[in-house]
Amino acid sequence: MSNMQNNINKPFPRLWPGRPYPLGATWDGAGVNFALFSEHAEKVELCVYDKKGHREIQRIILPEQTDRVWHGYLPEARPGLLYGYRVYGPYKPEEGHRFNPNKLLIDPYAKDIHGKLRWSEAHFGYKIHSNRKDLSYNWSDNARSMLKCRVIDPAFTWEDDRPPRTPWHETIIYELHVKGFTRLHPLVPPHLRGTYAALACEPVIEHFHRLGITAIELMPIHTFINDHYLAERGLNNYWGYNSIGFFAPDSRYGSSGGVNEFKTMVKTLHTAGIEVILDVVYNHTAEGNQLGPTLSFRGIDNAVYYRLISDDPRYYKDYTGCGNTLNLMHPRVLQLIMDSLRYWVLDMHVDGFRFDLAAALARGLHEVDRLNAFLDTIHQDPVLSQVKLIAEPWDLGAGGYQVGGFPVGWTEWNGKYRDVVRDYWKGEGGVIDELGYRLTGSSDLYEHNGRRPYASINFITAHDGFTLHDLVSYNQKHNEANLEENRDGENHNRSWNCGAEGETDDPEIRSLRMRQKRNFLATLFLSQGVPMLLAGDETGRSQQGNNNAYCQDNEISWVDWELSEEDRELLNFARTLISLTKKHPSFRRRNFFQGHSIKGKKDIVWLNPDGKEMSEEQWQHDFARCLGVFLAGTGINERDSRGHMIIDDDFLMLLNAYHEEIPFRLPDFAAEYDWKVLIDTMECAIPPAVQQYRCGESYPLQGRSLVLLIHERKQIR
Repeated sequence: MSNMQNNINKPFPRLWPGRPYPLGATWDGAGVNFALFSEHAEKVELCVYDKKGHREIQRIILPEQTDRVWHGYLPEARPGLLYGYRVYGPYKPEEGHRFNPNKLLIDPYAKDIHGKLRWSEAHFGYKIHSNRKDLSYNWSDNARSMLKCRVIDPAFTWEDDRPPRTPWHETIIYELHVKGFTRLHPLVPPHLRGTYAALACEPVIEHFHRLGITAIELMPIHTFINDHYLAERGLNNYWGYNSIGFFAPDSRYGSSGGVNEFKTMVKTLHTAGIEVILDVVYNHTAEGNQLGPTLSFRGIDNAVYYRLISDDPRYYKDYTGCGNTLNLMHPRVLQLIMDSLRYWVLDMHVDGFRFDLAAALARGLHEVDRLNAFLDTIHQDPVLSQVKLIAEPWDLGAGGYQVGGFPVGWTEWNGKYRDVVRDYWKGEGGVIDELGYRLTGSSDLYEHNGRRPYASINFITAHDGFTLHDLVSYNQKHNEANLEENRDGENHNRSWNCGAEGETDDPEIRSLRMRQKRNFLATLFLSQGVPMLLAGDETGRSQQGNNNAYCQDNEISWVDWELSEEDRELLNFARTLISLTKKHPSFRRRNFFQGHSIKGKKDIVWLNPDGKEMSEEQWQHDFARCLGVFLAGTGINERDSRGHMIIDDDFLMLLNAYHEEIPFRLPDFAAEYDWKVLIDTMECAIPPAVQQYRCGESYPLQGRSLVLLIHERKQIR
């Protein structure tokens, strides 16, 4: 260790030519190879720093260029070495070039990034206060306040770690923020709270197990930047959708060391049977528009890494709302993204990805193209095609809303599911036709190109927007804490406060809100498709009406583990639902319903309150807010992993979004049936006493409630 530290703090006597591949800084046991792609650069310098990153020890010109990759090899360099690049070339923004060697730059392939960015005008390639704006040139050096890249030793004892490979139709996703999930957890050691290590602690894994989720989806953990304008306001970019390092786990979530601590977390979660999915932001970077800082890509080769306006390359095409869009039409940028994805699978052992604003990645010159190189490359890749791929199927450009538009092999956040389920339980009329599609896996969106019900990632809430509690407690957003005069965030939330804005002591309103939360959870977990639960929704977490808490790194966003009696009741209800979903294949079908007879019985029957099959006309009634659905346990028509036919119990689900009780006549097409009540959202859990009803009887379906009844088949017990 002492020799390594000595090497870190003294100049290197020689530099070998090295190799152009792999890109990045690669330690081979004897030295480190450095390789950086820049198509338009004229010279590249490697800058080496002391172990604290404060003092530049040496500046070395990379001597070789092969296929526009600048490279060199330091034979005595070791892991722990801190470095950055200075890249020389034309500073001509009007031509798309923004080289400025006064700016120390992050290696796009850095596996570990050290330090904290301290904002100053030196990070900008131009003079901020100049009348010429970004056409001016800034000679200030930014190295003292800049992040540094760190060479890593990739060795790690994975032992027999294996990915759980949970089938899509058995997957239950839990979206969480690494810091916010455990920051207030009383059973996690204080020094670990808010870190990767905390997610591997026994009480946290016990929560995952008792809840029943199979995968955690981590909000961005790639190294990201706290925006300049947020820092000026004393706020932080809490969500992390502002990436600058696509290979390096953000060190802010590390208690002892980012890379190996992350690997340990993954290994521990795999041992517990839980998959790890990363929310990744490859659509833009933290460098923003033409007035943004020069931190990495902009200074390495702006004209290559970003999509510029063709007839005025001073400016950026912005399909993301963040000032820039990465140029995946360039093969080296596409390679960067693919190398990053493969690194996280092969070296870090993650199980899949959720792609932020994925439509931006699939754009050709302008339109979203299903045959785009990005989608094609992933489809044929032997590694990436085998992991879980989730698209956020929209961006902010024209034609960017692409729900249902991604190809086979992809799943999608189903925004249409979220919207119609919210509208329905809010009491909107004229939505049951679409609701029928969403409850059954959205065949109208996914069946046409060969996809299955599990292509639909169903969700009611996500990090962006109201929490479940706030969805039933606020009609309007309350984002004043963001210091943008409540102008930010979505205005059309499809929410309903149940009669009072915000928190209230009114027992009737509180009771109605609890029932609405149970309605949403029951709908989510009893729908076909893959359910995604926002962390904390199962315990009534509130953000005080803030529907855009991206900059709230505080109790507004952190999960509160001090639970009230109501919170515990909701948690038990969520556990009951997930356990039921996992037990019964009727709610996790691999194929869409066909609506025709199988062994003398339809696999699905839609019912009106009279207990009769719904007519085409009834689906279109504006006043209709009540319906039932019969699921035949003999109509699954699928085989298990050993080739046996799957048979389940029969289920009857009744939904009433009207505010008054509606007597629902149980169907008489199976006169021998006795129906037992499993769930009634008027109650907090499974009814303690067995309630049974005969076919033809009327069930008192209360206003704004969902009921699930079961006919058990003794032969499958």
